[in-house]
Amino acid sequence: MMAFIAEYGLFLAKALTLVVAVLMVVGGLTAVAQRHRKTAEQRLEVTPLNQQYEEMEQALSAVLLTPPQLKQKRKQKRKADKQAAKQAEKNKGADGADGAPPRQRRIFVLDFHGDIRASDVDSLRQEISAIVTVADEGDEVVVRLESGGGVVHGYGLAASQLQRIRERNIPLTVAVDKIAASGGYMMACVADTIIAAPFAIIGSIGVLAQLPNLHRLLKKHDVDFEQLHAGEYKRTLTLFGENTDKAREKMQQELEETHGLFKTFVKSQRPSLDIDRIATGEHWLGSRALELGLVDRLQTSDDYLMAAREDAQLVGLCYAGKKRLVDRLAALLRL
Repeated sequence: MMAFIAEYGLFLAKALTLVVAVLMVVGGLTAVAQRHRKTAEQRLEVTPLNQQYEEMEQALSAVLLTPPQLKQKRKQKRKADKQAAKQAEKNKGADGADGAPPRQRRIFVLDFHGDIRASDVDSLRQEISAIVTVADEGDEVVVRLESGGGVVHGYGLAASQLQRIRERNIPLTVAVDKIAASGGYMMACVADTIIAAPFAIIGSIGVLAQLPNLHRLLKKHDVDFEQLHAGEYKRTLTLFGENTDKAREKMQQELEETHGLFKTFVKSQRPSLDIDRIATGEHWLGSRALELGLVDRLQTSDDYLMAAREDAQLVGLCYAGKKRLVDRLAALLRL
């Protein structure tokens, strides 16, 4: 009997050792797979926008033009390309000892779609980090911005990311087709040039805080709410407790201080603005915003880029990461 127990124990020990070894191997393989998956899911996507525009033009021409017209258009395109090549060859001989032709300027195009938390700032910081490593003299950054604003710290960081471009003397253009309000305008005002569609919403330079208070409802149903804190102003207004005039005054003071910093920041970026006139929390449509000096030109981002593609290489950048289902659901709940 003892011999059987000893053999059985030895068998269990061997089996357990084998299971542990298998688990370690599986765990190692899983860790490697997760690292590769993370690398694959978080990457910088680069889109040659010139080619995209050209493909659209070719597709439409193939449908709308007759065969003779299409043949003539292609002939004109080949002629234009040949002339451009000759000019490049001519410039090559006049550019110095190395014979290098002038490099075509590049425009890096970014998109920022702002929610209340400025969630896109995580991608923005990666895109800008990539740009500043390769941008050269003559290059430009265009940000197609769409945001109605949100939390101060999120949009403050987003504006600081755009300042990284300005600090390196890279021309920055912000294009607003729909809305750049509150924190969105905090970002936009960093640009050298702001262009906006005629009916885009611009401005809303103000600060807002609001929350419901359920104190009387809880009191009506004999529900007590207790909150302990150290530090007189650790908490001012509360959702469940009774708010005091002193707490309201403190909260208002904090809003005024934040508004003052907001106005100072906008004024430092656009000194010609009458800050007291436009920092009232109001917003304006693009045409009126132009009159007030909030934007520099009325133009859509499409027209700006279509015109620029004639003499610039347009490069669309997007730092993309595949979001988990729980992240997508959380984003929906934040809207």
